[in-house]
Amino acid sequence: MTNPEHTRQQRIYQVTLLGSIVNVFLLLIKLAAGLLGHSSAMVADAIHSLSDFLTDIVVILFVHWSGKPADEDHDYGHGKYETIATSLIGMALLIVAIGLGWNSMQTMWQWFTGYTLPLPKTIALWTALISIVLKEWIFRITRRVARLTDSQALEANAWHHRSDALSSIAALAGIGGAILLGGQWAVLDAVAALAVSIYIAVMAIRLIRQSYGELLEESLPAETERHIREIVYGDNHVNDVHNLYTRRIGSSIAIEMHLRLPGSMSLKEAHDHVSAIEDRLIETYGDNTHIMIHIEPEKENDTGR
Repeated sequence: MTNPEHTRQQRIYQVTLLGSIVNVFLLLIKLAAGLLGHSSAMVADAIHSLSDFLTDIVVILFVHWSGKPADEDHDYGHGKYETIATSLIGMALLIVAIGLGWNSMQTMWQWFTGYTLPLPKTIALWTALISIVLKEWIFRITRRVARLTDSQALEANAWHHRSDALSSIAALAGIGGAILLGGQWAVLDAVAALAVSIYIAVMAIRLIRQSYGELLEESLPAETERHIREIVYGDNHVNDVHNLYTRRIGSSIAIEMHLRLPGSMSLKEAHDHVSAIEDRLIETYGDNTHIMIHIEPEKENDTGR
């Protein structure tokens, strides 16, 4: 019988390995095009591709660790490794964004003070086009697998691919503008790169915020908790749900709650009702959902709900 977690990891590894191959290829051709084509924007874009390759390694390592089953020292499994991976990718994106933004502002200042920026060659323009196509392709594939496997680390890595495509668009705009309009407009590259760096920084902060929320045991969204209550109240014998606590553990979630059932129920009947509720929650949120339910008898004159 196929292990769902093993299949999930295989999908993540396969698409991440494909992304790594693309990143290494782009790293080499961007670096060559930047040096041969006298394009500092393309050299900076090559560094961005290097950061993509490094985050691929992070995803492969941390998803492997997060897929380990619960053991004596980790009763809730190792899912937080994936959360840590998401945090590291977010920080890597933020560092890249700051670096790109700083370089762009330095270049803009040089232009403003009268420095003539070097005119890039067409080899850099074609390399930017190739990068855009390949990175957008790998972004779409990676994001699709991330949503199929519910992997936040892979989702974060997908957006890292998209950020590389956007930085290549900035390079394309700057290189193309400089070639078409002349060397005095080479500053367009820096202007576009600055705008993209701001976009990357916003995305990075969102990823870091999400991962740190999980590490600090932040509750699931209110809409998810409402849905959990709806599933529980689907059992007509449940009178009340309270002390509902939720959190995310990597790609799975944990649900803890107290609920009230009729005091006249036998222990077996109450157990059967709770088991049915657990089955519905697992069917909705996945086999690795951690559920803890404490049963209480109805209070006298308790109208419930």
